[in-house]
Amino acid sequence: MVKKLLSPDYIFESSWEVCNKVGGIYTVLSTRAKTLQDAMPDRVVFIGPDFWADEVNPLFKESKTLLASWRKAAKADGLSFRVGRWRIPGEPIAVLVDFNPFFQVKNEIYSWAWEHFGVDSLHAYGDYDEASMFSWAAGKVVESYYRFFGLTKGDNVVYQAHEWMTCLGALYVQEACPAVGTIFTTHATSIGRSIAGNNKPLYDCLSCYNGDQMACELNMQSKHSIEKQTAAHVDCFTTVSDITAAECAQLLEREPDVVLMNGFEDDFVPKAGKPFDLARKKARKLLLNVANTLMGTNLKDDTLIVSIGGRYEYKNKGIDMFVDAMNRLRSDSGLEKEVLAFVLVPAWVKEARPDLQRKLAAKEKDNLPCGDPRITHNLNNQEEDRVLGQMNWLGMHNRLEDKVKVVFVPCYLDGKDGIFNLGYYDLLVGMDLCIYPSYYEPWGYTPLESVAFHVPCITTDLAGFGLWADKVKGGHSRLTDGVHTAHRSDYNFDDAANEIRDAVIEFARMDRTAVEQTRRNAALLAEKALWKHFIAYYRQAYDVALRKAKARK
Repeated sequence: MVKKLLSPDYIFESSWEVCNKVGGIYTVLSTRAKTLQDAMPDRVVFIGPDFWADEVNPLFKESKTLLASWRKAAKADGLSFRVGRWRIPGEPIAVLVDFNPFFQVKNEIYSWAWEHFGVDSLHAYGDYDEASMFSWAAGKVVESYYRFFGLTKGDNVVYQAHEWMTCLGALYVQEACPAVGTIFTTHATSIGRSIAGNNKPLYDCLSCYNGDQMACELNMQSKHSIEKQTAAHVDCFTTVSDITAAECAQLLEREPDVVLMNGFEDDFVPKAGKPFDLARKKARKLLLNVANTLMGTNLKDDTLIVSIGGRYEYKNKGIDMFVDAMNRLRSDSGLEKEVLAFVLVPAWVKEARPDLQRKLAAKEKDNLPCGDPRITHNLNNQEEDRVLGQMNWLGMHNRLEDKVKVVFVPCYLDGKDGIFNLGYYDLLVGMDLCIYPSYYEPWGYTPLESVAFHVPCITTDLAGFGLWADKVKGGHSRLTDGVHTAHRSDYNFDDAANEIRDAVIEFARMDRTAVEQTRRNAALLAEKALWKHFIAYYRQAYDVALRKAKARK
């Protein structure tokens, strides 16, 4: 007999990225929100930080009437927040809380965390204090709502906290409102990310690491402590992929109860047929025009356009391997097409290059390179930039005779960058192939977004998405499946870079029929990752949390 899952009547979720677009968690929350809102209208409340006092938050639509009586009562109790709608599909309720007043009682809060859960905040530095005060305030918001609206143990209520920045609030809610089921989701452990970021071999040596010991060595004691203790004490501990689940079991010493894979909604993808074809044609025309104007070349539409995107984490996101693989491709006699490779990674950008802007605006263009033919924007630290430094080291200067040319676009593609003036997705649709050779990637939205736009991609088996693609296939995914999962470890850089090079050559040799089938396979794989499929894992987590809360005295 199949057990009936307990379902929540109310869901609270807190994250630093609620109405604050800074990373992949924003995509997780904002694309899943409509699925929850449709099922539970206005009984899903997202809680985020309010640091927009002096400017308009374009992602938040404040309401003076929504839950006004609660907000007024909470303010009388010393809790200040704004209520409104998150400007995303579904427009769920969003609460942005002012956490600054809690700095005055920071020491008392940290003492509470130590006495109740053994959380070590003595070694705090950097963003630990700010995150902790927000987290505490978010927990207070849940407690206030619960008490003001008279919720009881008969109401199924869950509180889900995302990443270490929200851990303290989850522990507070569990103590203050013991009938609430608590869920903690780590999207990447703080200590695992630190190990990888300090160029230590994370995967081949994972079984040898002790999380507490490494936290001391890497000066990560407080962040690791709050994360480990929250994982140990919440009702349901979750993460986003099997590879991160193994990391949690070793470094946090608790295996996740449920793996919550990151889905998405495809409402941002142009509709199949004429709208999609027009969007793709527009993107390719712009990409080629900017590249040809920058480099003084005449690349045609049959050029193979590839790209990498994401945050500027040089090793973790595999940017170093991407550049290296393009260099190997440049000197390979087996490549029969010209390749135009874009590095779409925001850096410390200063401005759009004025000389390139003038040349793009000119009615008549010469066939000469425009300054440095490798970069579209000026940087504040251009001499120390790692992409340009690696290209210099490898002798990659986008000469006319080079079959592979690499263009660095170091800005956030928000439609206002001064060169392309289109959003990231508006350019992504024009790619032929995307490459994300990640080293540390708990999930990987960039490859998932790529296949959603019918663009085949190359990722690695150190990325959660790559492992999921292999699981869906039931074996090693090849490019003809829509995703090529390259094998990567701590010590096989050369082999992995060569595998990427060979996969690009394979794709360049495909005829039109094979390319179209590969694109269809990419889109079919993306459909399997829609939230309508992945939301089932969240229902499992809600059930685990609610059952443990009901068993609590």
